[in-house]
Amino acid sequence: MALFGTNGVRGIVNEELTPEIALNLARSLAVFLHEKKSETERRTPPAVILGTDTRISGMMLKSAAASGLLASGVAVIDVGVVPTPSLQYYVKSRPEADAGIVITASHNPREYNGIKLIACDGTEFSRESEKIVEEIYNSKRFMHAEWSKTGEMYFDQNCNEEYLTGILAIIDKKAIEKKKFKVVTDTGNGAGSLTMPKLMSQLGCNVLSLGAQPDGTFPWRNPEPLPEALSEAAALMSKGGFDLGIAQDGDADRAVFIDENGEFIDDEIMLAAVEKYILHKEKGPVVTTVSTSQRFTDIAKDEEVDIYYTAVGSVDVGRKMVEVGAVYGGEGNGGIIYPRHQVCRDGAMAAALVLEMLAHTGMKASEIKDTVPTYYNEKVKIRVPDKNLKKVMAEITKKMIDDQEKLGFSEAERIDGLKLWFKSGWLLIRPSGTEPIIRITAEAKNEEDAAKYLKIGEKYVNGYQS
Repeated sequence: MALFGTNGVRGIVNEELTPEIALNLARSLAVFLHEKKSETERRTPPAVILGTDTRISGMMLKSAAASGLLASGVAVIDVGVVPTPSLQYYVKSRPEADAGIVITASHNPREYNGIKLIACDGTEFSRESEKIVEEIYNSKRFMHAEWSKTGEMYFDQNCNEEYLTGILAIIDKKAIEKKKFKVVTDTGNGAGSLTMPKLMSQLGCNVLSLGAQPDGTFPWRNPEPLPEALSEAAALMSKGGFDLGIAQDGDADRAVFIDENGEFIDDEIMLAAVEKYILHKEKGPVVTTVSTSQRFTDIAKDEEVDIYYTAVGSVDVGRKMVEVGAVYGGEGNGGIIYPRHQVCRDGAMAAALVLEMLAHTGMKASEIKDTVPTYYNEKVKIRVPDKNLKKVMAEITKKMIDDQEKLGFSEAERIDGLKLWFKSGWLLIRPSGTEPIIRITAEAKNEEDAAKYLKIGEKYVNGYQS
């Protein structure tokens, strides 16, 4: 049974993701941690930090995971409802923490939930470690601790406070406070409701908060902060004299932004703009995915720093950043990674960086787009009837490679899915790691070519279904 997707284990609650899966996945993690410890270290039982986002199924799955850990002789520290990066910061900061588990489905719809494993340094579990845990899960070689050696349960409600303190320690708080920014936050009833409005206040901003009541039914909007879901925040921005709008997904590891005119700032533009800002302060390698805009590459070349590409997913980006000692990285989905704080996507850190950038440069949010190269990007996702996405991609890839002369692309890359390079841009077709969906992204120097490349992708993906 294949468990892990792009970001952990996810599925529709009580259909694809059940308490039994959470229980046995936690038991598998326990075996992994016990086996990883040396003979000397085994005198102290492993400890796992456990938290959830606001989804109403979180308690059910968390309880099952806690039971599996405790039954395997693992100590559990329950930190309650927290953003994913908050739990990651807590794990990184605790020498006694061997791993973390966060119950979250991030941006997925209400009926989904998920389980994400966190390594002892606060990064997401590597693909290699996930494979080992999955092998233990499938072989069912679980541990049964003696009655006197079952794990102990602890509770700590300070996780979010420590996380915000960590952000404030590395950001230029004074510069932001001087500006007295007016900010709208839309945390969509997710875990960011417990941190983002408070961080903005601590940075001296005047804050208007939307959807800041934690509610796992997500009554305000869908957990994914797409432009069409942010219409009320955008309307407030355009009428209320605000400087910046900030919206987050369900587990608050991402942040997206709205300018003072109520216009959504493209995620790719913001990722590149912050990259440029960081590289002006600190030179070093940068890392991003194959789906990221060419803007990111152009800026890296202008700043004369090395750039590395990975498969889509913060796991791959983060691991590569650690490997090469990157000073910045991320994905074009609001997933900014700033390693001075921690090597993971971090919505609150991203928001603080954007405010610092505005404070230091003196520009308005609407002017951010003018600081980076112009490209046109088109995206679409197509649901496919066949859940075997590897099979789907294999057939689509073969057809497109066979049609190279007809399609006119010069180069094909297979780091993640299939990326085709054309004269003025590129086309990427890749499978989702969490849903039976094929994602198509096209980018070019003009709108016409971007639309043309996207249609090519749609034709071949839809052709598979006909």
